[in-house]
Amino acid sequence: MTLTKISLGLAAVAFVAACDGTRPNNNQNAEQGALIGAGVGALAGVISGDSVDERRRNAVLGAAIGAAGGAAIGNQLDRQEEELRRSLGGNVGIVNNGNNLVVTLPQDILFATNSTSVSGSAQADLRTLAASMNQYPNTTVNVIGHTDNVGDASFNFDLSQRRAQAVSSVLINAGVNPSRIRSVGRGEDAPVATNLTADGRQQNRRVEIVITPN
Repeated sequence: MTLTKISLGLAAVAFVAACDGTRPNNNQNAEQGALIGAGVGALAGVISGDSVDERRRNAVLGAAIGAAGGAAIGNQLDRQEEELRRSLGGNVGIVNNGNNLVVTLPQDILFATNSTSVSGSAQADLRTLAASMNQYPNTTVNVIGHTDNVGDASFNFDLSQRRAQAVSSVLINAGVNPSRIRSVGRGEDAPVATNLTADGRQQNRRVEIVITPN
């Protein structure tokens, strides 16, 4: 790649980023997605051209296409987040970071102690979540089990894996295509709070369901 291509690519990305400061931010995730998509599209357009004029045309076209795709992803996440907040129980956490949705279910409402059988009340929430996934089929789903650090680490890892698989099974039985779902056990390796207090350990015992647009 020539220095000219690199310079034009960086200029295109800088231009897109600068545009963000010139207008109000009414829809953060949609605009963030549009800006990221525009920057990537512009850079791809610059790299793909042979002449300076062609690279400039490609940068503009790539930015427009990328912005449209990025904004669509941001809007989809915003809609899905809003719908899930209305339909899921109050114990379920939902975080929209602009790239994916992270739905967190405390293990204390999902499972009895040392059990991998999903409780009836949690199954209702998971079926609601599965319906949302089926409404937005162009997403992939990572189901990640976590524990606190009480007990043997290898036991906790195995338990987190089996619990992630149990949650995945409920989603699949509710109609989600198995090819979209991946189950992962993290054991005690990814705490979100201290394990020195009962409240912290309770927060660490959880299953996260990460929904990512394709």
